[in-house]
Amino acid sequence: METTVPRKLWEHPDPKSTQMWKFMQHVNASHNLHLETFADLHRWSLAHSSSFWTHLLETTPYVRGGSYTKVRDDDALPIDAVPRWFPGVTVNFAENMLFSCDGAQRDKRATTFKEDSKIALTEVREGASATQHLTFGELRAAAGRLAAAMKARGVEKGDRIVIVGSNSIDSLLVFLATTWLGALFSSSSTDMGVEGILQRAVQVNPKMLFMDDAALYNAKTVDLRGKMAQIEAGLAGCSNFLGVVAMRRFDSALDVSHVPRTETWDAFLARAGPRPTPPAFVRTGFHEPFLICYSSGTTGNPKAIVHSVGGILLNWYKEGVLHEGMGPDTVSLQYTTTGWIMYFAAVAPLLYGGRAILYDGSPFQPSPAVLLDLAAAHRATKLGISPRYLFELSKTPGPPPRDRVDLSSLRTVTSTGMALPPHLFTWFYDVAFPPHVHLANISGGTDIAGCFGIGNPLSPVHAGGGTQGPSLGVAVAIYDSLLPSGGPGRPVPDGTPGELVATAPFPNIPCFFWGDGDPAAPPPGPRYRAAYFARFDHVWAHGDFCVVHPVTGNISFLGRADGVLNPSGVRFGSAEIYGVLERRFADRVADSLCVGRRRVKDTDEAVMLFLLMKPGCEFDEALVGEVKKAIADDLSKRHVPRWVFETKEIPTTINLKKVELPVKQIVSGHRITPSGTLANPQSLEYYYQFAEVEEEDEAPVKGKL
Repeated sequence: METTVPRKLWEHPDPKSTQMWKFMQHVNASHNLHLETFADLHRWSLAHSSSFWTHLLETTPYVRGGSYTKVRDDDALPIDAVPRWFPGVTVNFAENMLFSCDGAQRDKRATTFKEDSKIALTEVREGASATQHLTFGELRAAAGRLAAAMKARGVEKGDRIVIVGSNSIDSLLVFLATTWLGALFSSSSTDMGVEGILQRAVQVNPKMLFMDDAALYNAKTVDLRGKMAQIEAGLAGCSNFLGVVAMRRFDSALDVSHVPRTETWDAFLARAGPRPTPPAFVRTGFHEPFLICYSSGTTGNPKAIVHSVGGILLNWYKEGVLHEGMGPDTVSLQYTTTGWIMYFAAVAPLLYGGRAILYDGSPFQPSPAVLLDLAAAHRATKLGISPRYLFELSKTPGPPPRDRVDLSSLRTVTSTGMALPPHLFTWFYDVAFPPHVHLANISGGTDIAGCFGIGNPLSPVHAGGGTQGPSLGVAVAIYDSLLPSGGPGRPVPDGTPGELVATAPFPNIPCFFWGDGDPAAPPPGPRYRAAYFARFDHVWAHGDFCVVHPVTGNISFLGRADGVLNPSGVRFGSAEIYGVLERRFADRVADSLCVGRRRVKDTDEAVMLFLLMKPGCEFDEALVGEVKKAIADDLSKRHVPRWVFETKEIPTTINLKKVELPVKQIVSGHRITPSGTLANPQSLEYYYQFAEVEEEDEAPVKGKL
């Protein structure tokens, strides 16, 4: 990797006005320090971990009870012992999303309100001309009524509530009412298949299922009652399950009388009586569970990842307020479904007194500009999207975004879901968005409900891609990926690719996996340990293949470590190949998939590249030659795939993330069972034929389309 400083694309015009700077000055004053840069603050947050997390907790406006005398139950415990944080502190998620407090009222129960009349939520549906708004006062009342109805139905602390819903106000109400009572919330999106939903829901033995009766996507309305009946039947064996609540998605509720154990939303609310009194918030221990998320499960059953209420609240404050500068003036539009970890980022602005715009529909309908139009219309200060969205937006005909709509209110654009190619950074600033906007490439995931690599307001954004650096309080390192599993890790120098690890505890790692080993035993259970701690001794191995820039400190995510390409010992990430194709062939190639094949009989790995052509564009040997030459010129001859084939479909999750691992396993000679999380599981069948390709000179057009 080059050691020169790449071109600076952005820097904050007034870094001393940011919440991160103010936090750093508080640290300086408290400890007689002279921290000046983000790197200074990050180093201090690791060297004095307990002090950092204590300062952060005391800075938050969170309502909480109890007290603590130590930050972790045992400061000597390594990360793989999953230490508990702030023992003695009690907290409730819904209470903090609906209320806030100051230090003098810390132990009072919801005595300081977020402003009743302020708009908290705006819901927008694809193609709809009207929007729905809810103030904080209205949100409190609606969530309290639903919590009262849940309590009347018997929901209590520790129960699991599953939702299959759209990114809507009603879905958020279920989230709030569930956590209000100390129960655990689990969500799936309406476009997920029945099998995928049941793979998740059955694991946690839920008490209730809330589900939309219909859905809208790509200008099509879908009746969900048939799916609802199948899911209800699939939950029949769950011992805790009481029934389904059908949520009216459009103007009129659909008739669900034929779906067993199902009632309408209005009938369920009536259980609490005409004028219900909201129940008391159930505060639980800082370390106790409140949220269940799921791994992608692209090759098998997903892992049910359980997050602690305190760990998530504290981390979201750190990321939202310090790293992203959110607060009461925030208006955030995060594109997501409820089945993705970013759903929780979409509603998190309410914790800081800000406003969340909930968009339900396709980000490409009628064109990618739909999200820009919404951001401009609602004066959004933050827009959360994916690299795929920016890529499609860059190809949209017409004037660039900053000439098309008024984006003067926009302060931050976050991008996550996969690696953001370097050329989109320069397009973002040179062509597309106003120069004052902070493009924050972030990466972490469901496993930690947060980020390892993230933006920050005290450092510049440079050309060349990557995240600006690590998240405060998280000890990120890059280890030698060639080492065998089950032993000590070895850091590599900056500029050398390797595996991303975390070497010290932080509060938002999962508290456990649901159903993982002996419930009476402390975590981690065997699945948890195998997922994160079997790779290297006493560190968290996240499974990402990364490199740290030796000058800027940017962390570039090159692909999944289990999908690292390794022909003849040369290791590189698929993101490097995708970047070449997006820069050079966007006019002809719609998408691509790059995987390594190594069968039992093979002595080396061979790289296969699959191209999805744009309509009207031809795949031929001339194109293959151009692609191989471009990869050799832009990267090296050692990066050139051995084979290039055409494909008619790229396998993706329902959140449009392409998945490499199932294809890698298939072309390496394995028969797999597709996960229910795949949007197009049938697409995998095409790839089985490539396990039999033997000769280098086999024509690249021989794939049987």
